Amino acid sequence: MIQADIQRVTERIIERSRDTRRDYLAKIRRAHRPGVSRTQLSCGNLAHGFAASDPHDKAALAVDRAANFAIVSAYNDMLSAHQPFQDYPAQIKQAARELGAVAQFAGGVPAMCDGVTQGREGMELSLFSRDTIAMGAAVALSHDMFDGVLCLGVCDKIVPGLAIAALSFGHLPCVFVPAGPMESGLPNAEKGRIRQLYAEGKVGRDELLEAESQSYHSAGTCTFYGTANSNQMLMEILGMQLPGSSFVNPGTPLRLALTRAAVTHLNQLSPLSPDFMPLGEMIDEKSIVNAIVGLLATGGSTNHTIHLVAIARAAGVLIDWQDMAELSEVVPLLCRIYPNGLADVNHFHAAGGMALLIRELLDNGLLHEDVSTIAGKGLRHYCDEPFLDKDGEVQWRSGPLASLDSEIISSCSAPFSREGGLRLMQGNLGRSVIKTSAVKPEYRVLRAPAVIFDDQNEVKARFDAGELDRDFIAVVRFQGPKANGMPELHKLTPVLGVLQDRGYKVALVTDGRMSGASGKVPAAIHLTPEALDGGPIASLRDGDMIELDAEQGILKVMDDAALARPPADYAGGHEQGMGRELFASFRRVVSSAESGASVLGV
Repeated sequence: MIQADIQRVTERIIERSRDTRRDYLAKIRRAHRPGVSRTQLSCGNLAHGFAASDPHDKAALAVDRAANFAIVSAYNDMLSAHQPFQDYPAQIKQAARELGAVAQFAGGVPAMCDGVTQGREGMELSLFSRDTIAMGAAVALSHDMFDGVLCLGVCDKIVPGLAIAALSFGHLPCVFVPAGPMESGLPNAEKGRIRQLYAEGKVGRDELLEAESQSYHSAGTCTFYGTANSNQMLMEILGMQLPGSSFVNPGTPLRLALTRAAVTHLNQLSPLSPDFMPLGEMIDEKSIVNAIVGLLATGGSTNHTIHLVAIARAAGVLIDWQDMAELSEVVPLLCRIYPNGLADVNHFHAAGGMALLIRELLDNGLLHEDVSTIAGKGLRHYCDEPFLDKDGEVQWRSGPLASLDSEIISSCSAPFSREGGLRLMQGNLGRSVIKTSAVKPEYRVLRAPAVIFDDQNEVKARFDAGELDRDFIAVVRFQGPKANGMPELHKLTPVLGVLQDRGYKVALVTDGRMSGASGKVPAAIHLTPEALDGGPIASLRDGDMIELDAEQGILKVMDDAALARPPADYAGGHEQGMGRELFASFRRVVSSAESGASVLGV
């Protein structure tokens, strides 16, 4: 039985989405035609579509009895998380042939790494890359040759972009195929300690690079629980990825078997199957609520307060930060994964992982069980975990009934926190979100004077000059999507962390984003309206007293007269270089953070 508060929020979302969901379903039902898609193509169209195929695949595509699956991949060999995808197309094509189907590499999409671009000009393309990926995937699928989609992506904007595209083609079934995390390296807490020492000038660049290299050391996703691994959790709890497939390491026999099994499951969902299940019918309001619950229960990335809104809208479902905040009040925090603890995602997986987490949430009425998934009807399939049988084939068995490490995964009867640790912050400065799961209670409430920054680099400069050794709230503005693409401000974390460790009460208020690894310093982020869009934050000056109360959800400047000042001028300087000029139209039309910071109009 679903808990009453979960049901209440769900029903509100259903009612709010009534018209948009109806229109979305009508759109995808119009797009669906019986049989394989390519029968609608002329002979000339079809000949172009299989001209380069090998003889076996060409013969299969020439008739209408074999499903054809699109592979859309974010492969590149610079980024560790996506490098394993190099071999996936060949594996997928072979698995499809063995099923009597065909798979074609339909298109590649860009995959940029926020870890590489942090603090650099390229980071100002990061959020916009999500919608670029969605559009690129749409172009790949626009050939109308396909009866299903295999999406290969892992990291921050790539999975949301692929999900938006897949839902736009929601008349087709879709399976997401992950690559898995790298094996554990230097503990994340030690990496964070060395970053702070570097910020203080106590270690040099050689020591810092050595620590970073020991942490990020091989193929696979970074092992901390940031946006990339939050993506993997979400795709699994949404039922778009195979049960237990998110956190299996690359290059292992089980990883290969799961990739092949993804093709088998897609084949079972194809229009030629009696179990045909298009993605747009599968993902509904209950699925989206389950995703929010999973995010809250695991202390996942704040970036998904933006991405989940955009993904949901692509399916005609309207959610907002109020929904997330109300769910956070009743969903307990069940996981301690860095930066909310010392464990990484490999430790989480070993302690019981997704199977245990989903079982615990289902058994306590915190997830909707009656949803459709690629594994079949009902989320209970996701309480199982994969293993290899004696023939090397993947099978599923019941996952753990209790945590194998209660310091990493707890229970609803003894949670790490009675709530999910995500707050909606409101007041005369606007609306923002704050992640409190890694912030100690004694740091969650403060009143302090503002120190205003219009550029994140100013924070480090004033820190190095010794001007920030005091209590203050850093207001970093003109960082929203209209101003400069809403880059992550992760490089602020070591500086503010050092000041907090020195005994000062510090916090961050910004219309920008923080990394999915934002941690111990309270940060009211995604402030909307942003400074460049009439936001009150543009009127603040140094010394204005600000109240940040993450317990009560209050964010305000104490003197209303401060808001009567004319807004500060925007200095700009983010329009040219590193490709930023190509995204000028995005900055002009992008929606607010709470609306998904999207240019797609969905």
